[in-house]
Amino acid sequence: MEVVKVENVARVYQIGKVETQALRGVNLTIENGEFTALVGPSGSGKTTLLQMIGCLDQPTSGRVLINGKDVTRLNRNQRADMRRGTIGFIFQFFALIPTLSAYENVEMPLLLNGYSASERRSRVMELLKAVDLMDRANNRPDQLSGGQQQRVAVARALASNPSLILADEPTANLDTANGQQVMEIMQKLNKETGVTFIFATHDPRVIKYAKRIVTLRDGLIVENNGSAPK
Repeated sequence: MEVVKVENVARVYQIGKVETQALRGVNLTIENGEFTALVGPSGSGKTTLLQMIGCLDQPTSGRVLINGKDVTRLNRNQRADMRRGTIGFIFQFFALIPTLSAYENVEMPLLLNGYSASERRSRVMELLKAVDLMDRANNRPDQLSGGQQQRVAVARALASNPSLILADEPTANLDTANGQQVMEIMQKLNKETGVTFIFATHDPRVIKYAKRIVTLRDGLIVENNGSAPK
């Protein structure tokens, strides 16, 4: 089953009189349960493509389908609903709410989606256990290491049972040991839950975990295979 289908997507940014073509007619299909890395040098278009898939930006031309729905036809509120219910995000800088505990950060998507108090508690504790942070449930982000913060972010991304998780440079601000732990947790959750993961990275520590590697250069996909690009 196709979770993501990108059809001939181009994205042009214009600042003043200067145009930058970030994507140049990209086609890509992601099946349910994939663990896929978008890789390439800075400026290759991988983050732009991730933003298109995540309904955070819209293409200049072409279309993006999520679970068969053409999200390029949705208005701003409909795209927000799609993000809230279908897509989980893991960001490079964690993006946790600093005044909330680990528990409350993971709980936030469940509150927004109308889960009952008992459902929220059960789900949050299940996820904190999955990322090995039950003993840190009451700690705020400033009381957690970078690796622990990113594991909270992973748990939060999975909270509402999305069909798709998007991660932008998930290990960029982590040391080797913490980066490896985060990737192993993501890989484990992918296998156990079947949720689809797509992550943009240039980090070899991350690329080695991918089941499939899509390499971009100058806004185009130049390789699409199951092994690390040379």
